[in-house]
Amino acid sequence: MYLTKEEEKTLRGDDGETLRKMIEILVALGDIYGADALIPIKSAQVSGVSYKTIGDAGIEWISDLKGTVKVPTVLNPAGMDMNNWERLGIDPKFAAKQIEIINAFGSLGIEPKCTCTPYYLNGFDVKYKDHLAWGESSAISYSNSVLGARTNREGGPSALAAALIGKTPDYGYHKVENRKPNLEIHVDFETNESDYGALGYVAGKLVGSKIPLFNLKSVPSKDEMKMLGAAMAASGAVALYHIDGVTPEITDKEFIYEKPSEIITIEKKDIDAVYESADNPALNNDIVTIGCPHCSKAELEKIAALLEGKTVVKEFWIFTSREVAEQNKNLVSRIEKSGAKVVCDTCMVVSPAANSYHCMMVNSGKAFAYVPSMCGLKATYGTVERCVKDATGEI
Repeated sequence: MYLTKEEEKTLRGDDGETLRKMIEILVALGDIYGADALIPIKSAQVSGVSYKTIGDAGIEWISDLKGTVKVPTVLNPAGMDMNNWERLGIDPKFAAKQIEIINAFGSLGIEPKCTCTPYYLNGFDVKYKDHLAWGESSAISYSNSVLGARTNREGGPSALAAALIGKTPDYGYHKVENRKPNLEIHVDFETNESDYGALGYVAGKLVGSKIPLFNLKSVPSKDEMKMLGAAMAASGAVALYHIDGVTPEITDKEFIYEKPSEIITIEKKDIDAVYESADNPALNNDIVTIGCPHCSKAELEKIAALLEGKTVVKEFWIFTSREVAEQNKNLVSRIEKSGAKVVCDTCMVVSPAANSYHCMMVNSGKAFAYVPSMCGLKATYGTVERCVKDATGEI
């Protein structure tokens, strides 16, 4: 892999041990995947933030690093609400460790914004064809697919290395020839809002790590595409998908591709099977959560309207980024008037807060895939409306 003279100096250690280690990570990745050079990135998002996932070894590794990130960089969700962790019963010892992690990242110049939806943040805008180094699976899918930017599936160390160097190896999804669809998915029914999480859950298992091109009878909103991609990234390993006539790359006349020869059809019965989990009498939900990925303003508006005049009878957590919550305090207040809790900085997957519960209802295909394996809870899937009715005892 070609390195500039400045990059060679960094690799020799002329710019300090931390940057030497960081560029060494990037060069190793480039060599493995056949990159010809390092390319500048516009922003980075670092995963591996929750103490639940990285533990003491992660703290030690981050704390040993010295330097300042070269591009705007934010974090994946942490293991707790950083301003209000007591409310969900987080152990003080866990909280102390989590604060230590955030402070360690902060010492590197990383903004202490913990979210899986960095594209909602002010000043963190992403444009078509921008090169990024993002580490959270749903954010990767959204940036690649919905926004048409370019990022690989970065691990925590590689995303941090890219942030500190300001560059990433030019391979994988950074190359236009690697972004072409190689599988076509026909959806033979009209999809509504909550179907996209279930559709992604089903599709991810069928697709694996391929790049699907969807043929849909309905035109999804960006929030719906967010849920579709997040679920495929969790049940499969999809980092990029296209929707015929909708997503920016597939509608770009300069993006030339051959129609995939492999075709899969997903039927209504396949989606219905995901919804049927909510009707299983053996699964008695004792907690309901929404916000995986973090809720947008529009999603908070819908939840607030559905909760108007109602009171929850079981734990109901709605996850969003702190910035979105602070910009929409009225919506947060309306939601919390019901007894539901709007939680920032974290999510049901990476936090230990839900460990004492038995079964969680979610409206997210990603959470439906991850909650059993990462939290040890059973999970059921329902629409937003179903989640609200379950939380308020209407079912």
